[in-house]
Formats: sequence, structure tokens, C-alpha cells
Amino acid sequence: MIDTHCHPYDEAFDTDRHEAVMRALQAGVDIMILPGIDSQSHDAQEQLAAQYPQHFRQMMGLHPTSVNLQYEQELAIVQQKLFAPGADYVGVGEIGLDLYWDKTYLAQQQIVLKTQMLWAEQLHLPVCLHVRKAYNELFALLRDLSLPSYQGVMHCFGGSVQEALKAVEMGFHIGIGGVVTFKNATLAQVAQAVPLERILLETDAPYLSPVPHRGHRNESAYIPIIAQKIADLRGITLQEVAQVTTNSARSLFKIS
Repeated sequence: MIDTHCHPYDEAFDTDRHEAVMRALQAGVDIMILPGIDSQSHDAQEQLAAQYPQHFRQMMGLHPTSVNLQYEQELAIVQQKLFAPGADYVGVGEIGLDLYWDKTYLAQQQIVLKTQMLWAEQLHLPVCLHVRKAYNELFALLRDLSLPSYQGVMHCFGGSVQEALKAVEMGFHIGIGGVVTFKNATLAQVAQAVPLERILLETDAPYLSPVPHRGHRNESAYIPIIAQKIADLRGITLQEVAQVTTNSARSLFKIS
């Protein structure tokens, strides 16, 4: 299986990072994709990817909550990395819109997202979208961009079934993580409604641990719990979920 979105370079793993990687491999999660956040985390991300080159792939992007009035400097760093000779990123991410805490920098977030979407188009890379309390704003922005096609994933999807199906219709995959195991989660309905081949497994570790680990640090070893929940919701086998989601991830991110 593939964890299409995790942050094991985060300081939450400082005491047992190697052990966490080993637990993921033992659980059958042999590839983990690392999203970029901002210049504060690039070194840790790159060091981890270099340490386990067989098991990690990297994305690069500027996270919406790292966007402020000085966004141009951060964006320039991302551009330099994405367009560097020999750059080996599998996607542009995580990028998007986040209005959960406040809307102060919405205009800047929109500029940053549009810029990175265009870079992804130029580089023929998929995007990894972080969207929080901003689905209407996102769809409006995508309409305005009017690119010929979209490829990528709505990471840690938190919208409605209708919004998920709209995203799929536009060409996106839906990232499903630990929230699908929470009681009364709308994500369970999304996991049933979206075509299986458009679902990607992710943890967003160290955040959003699935039940029964809720409230504790998340890690990639918990991907099978998420996959099993999707299998139960759809009335199919864990093996089918693992196979289809892995094939989709390999295809989207061009992982051989």
C-alpha cells in the first residue's frame, strides 16, 4: 500500500522516526509520499527522503497556512526547487486554501494557489490540494483558471458527497484518511459514493489518527486500518482496496 500523504519528518517523530518507518514497512506500506510545507521544513523532509530513497517520494509546494504578506519569498524557494535541473518531485503540494482560522490572507492564498497550479501544469505534475472551509472558493478559483484538465488529489477530504463527486468529475482523486473511522463522519458516505479507483489512502501523520488510535500520534503503519474501513463500507475485501488504491496512486504520481 501507499501512504499518499504523511509528515514523518515532523518533530513529533524525533524520538522514534526509524522505528515508525519500519512499522509502516511491516504493515505493508512500502511507499510514503512527503508533501512540502514551507522553507522551515524542507531540510527535514529532504534528509528523510535521502535516508530511505526506496520508500519515500517527495512533493514540493507552499502550504496555505504558511502564506502571509511575505509569500513571494517562500514562493520563490518553491519555484527554484520545482524547476531545478534533475528535480524529482512526484507532485506539487501541499497547496490550497485554508479559511479555518481566519480569512486575512485569502487574496494571497488565491494568488499562491493559482501560481502553483500553473507550475504543476507546466511541469505535467499532479497537485495535492489542502482545502479547509474553502470548497466554494476553491471551485470558483478552478473555474477561473479554466485549465484544459486537472489531475491531483483533494487531500484529507472534508467536504460533502456532492463536492467530492464534483471534484472527481473535474479529474481529481479523493484522499481518505483516519477521519473515515470517526463516528458519524461524512467521509464515510464519501468513501461509499466515490468510484474506488478515485480513492487514495493517506494518514496525514502525525495528525488525524484513525480509531482506535484517535487522540494519539498518527503514523503510516495505520494505513491498513483506513483501508479496512473503506472495504467494510463498500462491502469488498481489504485486498481489493489495497490493490486499486495502490494502482491509482502509482498512476497519478507516476511511481514505477
